Amino acid sequence: MENVPVCVSNTSGSSAGSDSGDFHQYRQMRRREQDRLARMDADYQKRKEMAEFELRREERLKAAEERTAKKRLKRQKKKQRKKEKRVKTSNGDEEPSRGESSGGDEDSDDEDKL
Repeated sequence: MENVPVCVSNTSGSSAGSDSGDFHQYRQMRRREQDRLARMDADYQKRKEMAEFELRREERLKAAEERTAKKRLKRQKKKQRKKEKRVKTSNGDEEPSRGESSGGDEDSDDEDKL
């Protein structure tokens, strides 16, 4: 295990070597590192935006659910009142007259004028 060669990729800086080939190796390593950092930044921004989106989405869904629950309760109350009114009229043997509606009053006025 001691004789296994270790590959060291970052051995020198830009001005450390005097060969023309060393500069090209440095430039390639530097470009790879810059690309890696750029990908990390892009990934961080993407994750941050997704987290913010999910937070806003959860808030919108919660608000919509609250509105739906409120309207559902209102519909149920109206239905219950209507049911109680129907039971009350059937127990009293009274039927609601059709003349109570606003549409019936208008029709009777028109007939009187003719």
